[in-house]
Amino acid sequence: MATVTDPARTLSLTVVTGFLGAGKTTLVNALLRDARLADTAVLINEFGSVGIDHHLVEKIDDNVVLLASGCLCCSARGDLARALRDLFMRRLRREIPPFSRVLVETTGLADPAPVLATISGDFFLAERYRIDGVVTVIDATLGEGQLARHVEAVKQAAMADRLLLAKCDLAPRAQIDALRARLDRLNPGAPLREMAHGEVDAGFVFGLAGGSERRGDELACWLAAAEERAAAGLRAAAAAERRRLSPADPAAADRLATAAAAEGDALPLYRSRFEPGQPVHDAAVHTFVLRFAEPFVWPEFSEAIDVLLATCGARILRIKGLVNVVGESRPRVLHCVQHLRYPLTTLPAWPAEAAPVASPAKLAAAAAARAACQDSRLVFIVDGLSREVVAKAFTMFCGGVEALPAAA
Repeated sequence: MATVTDPARTLSLTVVTGFLGAGKTTLVNALLRDARLADTAVLINEFGSVGIDHHLVEKIDDNVVLLASGCLCCSARGDLARALRDLFMRRLRREIPPFSRVLVETTGLADPAPVLATISGDFFLAERYRIDGVVTVIDATLGEGQLARHVEAVKQAAMADRLLLAKCDLAPRAQIDALRARLDRLNPGAPLREMAHGEVDAGFVFGLAGGSERRGDELACWLAAAEERAAAGLRAAAAAERRRLSPADPAAADRLATAAAAEGDALPLYRSRFEPGQPVHDAAVHTFVLRFAEPFVWPEFSEAIDVLLATCGARILRIKGLVNVVGESRPRVLHCVQHLRYPLTTLPAWPAEAAPVASPAKLAAAAAARAACQDSRLVFIVDGLSREVVAKAFTMFCGGVEALPAAA
């Protein structure tokens, strides 16, 4: 059962993930040069030597070193939970310099979900650390091929709260734009930044769960972008079906197909742009939105989510949304990754509903201009799981509450 985390009593924890060679350590090096991050502990959840040797100035013991930036760094070669517990206790006993946040760099083949489950599933850790977010680094020069060939790369991108494109100084603009489009289909609404040499503003990486106003604005934009992407997929699928049923007028069918491609290039099942015969691991990964006009009784909603995660968690890469609860004036914020439900948080008020337009700047402006919408809105990024199956779970467990029809 998810619990409410008190930010004032917990340490912020950020997970940096990305496929082999994406540029995670280069990013960490760049972040640690920021004086604002001097009170950061860094865990390298990787076999082998710590890859930031040029920052080392003092060896506290065999596992922990003090960096030139003032940050602590250690390599968690075994049990991540044990390393986090040990760090916290040594901080409490003042055996190491104090820190207020932890950055965990995962191995390039890691699924982020078990790392998050380690924190949320351990009572000691859940009381002392709060998950700030998942930041995924993607190689701009090799990202398209990695997403096509490796399921780990797809999961890392789909579960991200933030996406960072590394090595943009080495990739042609057309290649970067194609990769951005693919990532938008895979994780619509996730903020994305391009970077060279690992340089990025630390404010983009940290503090993702902080600031209620920021969370509300970003959730409104994230939901609107996902709804637009899902609607574009439905329009494209409908156009393809009309083309299939209209063989007598091939010219009209071609016009429909062209229009569908222009409306976001988003089909419910994403197709490979690589040669035939290559494995494509994101072939069944798609996004849909469930919207509910009626408020939920929280225990019923919670049971529906728990059953979904227990039975279909391996196919649910991400859930993000706002929930209207009976008897509550403020929305609850839902975050899930595979089998894991993040600790509950609430917003101080319902955010304005952003209009489904592509530009982030326009989304923010529309969100400020429109009246608040108190429909529950849940965005699902799934692997081979249908909207109908998920919607039925809520109808079964939540007193017959039904999802509104999909946007067309």
